[in-house]
Amino acid sequence: MPYVVEGMIEPFKQWFPMLKDVARLRMYEDYTLDPAEFLTRAADADALMDIGMHISDDMLEQLATHVKCIAFGGTGVASYIDLDRAKQVGLRVCNIVHYGDHAVAEFAIALMFELARHVGELDTQLREGNWSGMDGMQLYGKKLAIIGLGGIGKVVAHIANGLGMQVLAWNSHTSPEDFAAENVTPVDSMEELVAQADVVSIHMPLFDSTRGIITKQVIDAIRPGTLFINTARAEVIEPGALEARLLKGDVPAALDVFEQEPLPKDSPLLTIPGLILTPHVAWRTDGAYHELTRQVVQDIVSFFKGERFNVVD
Repeated sequence: MPYVVEGMIEPFKQWFPMLKDVARLRMYEDYTLDPAEFLTRAADADALMDIGMHISDDMLEQLATHVKCIAFGGTGVASYIDLDRAKQVGLRVCNIVHYGDHAVAEFAIALMFELARHVGELDTQLREGNWSGMDGMQLYGKKLAIIGLGGIGKVVAHIANGLGMQVLAWNSHTSPEDFAAENVTPVDSMEELVAQADVVSIHMPLFDSTRGIITKQVIDAIRPGTLFINTARAEVIEPGALEARLLKGDVPAALDVFEQEPLPKDSPLLTIPGLILTPHVAWRTDGAYHELTRQVVQDIVSFFKGERFNVVD
């Protein structure tokens, strides 16, 4: 493991006995996104655990001279590795699934509350001696539009139902029975969905089929004043469409994911007043770390045993 998030060190160590008599392990207990350092540390590895490193095609070419398996510590591996290129050079890529459904859902709800009630901004104002306060949006009775009713989207729907919100959703592979079970109203058109919403939350996984699926027309159908939250993947939105909409300044938004990560210092998003930006951390909780580390280690164990587990085809 060429690097690790500090909070994952102990959870990983809990699962390392799974590797006994299977493989020798080396873990660096620091975090780096330097490609050259990553390659140096991976120089003699047969398999790698990757926690958030964007692996370029050039890196793949170098790694493929000795590495045969990469276990990626996340679901959206297509944002970090060119899967077609990995296949061409003979690299197995594994991911993990449903490890952070509750973590990401809770973060999306936290962002929704922040947009609605401005808790962080109010704290700052008070500490500066400003007692004037701010008005907020009551979420009870409001319409929440969820785009992507998978594992995370269903948890968001469950929490929102508990808040007394009206939950609507678009999802191409969800049956009417599943919508009914989650107390969610299905809407067949994304444009129609967002046009009637008070809050829009994105929970769409990134595949070739979903890249850019949320078009400019959908984004432009969002009414002024609607709260917009994305804790999924930036790439599911048509390039440039969201940035152009947010620059109008009439849609309060919170984003945890971006087309380029880390977010460039010259990004126009940084100039938009009131826009909440967080560094792709929705998944980072103790519970998610526990399940993430278990699945990543199992990916490696299965590879060396000639088995298949979470292999991305």
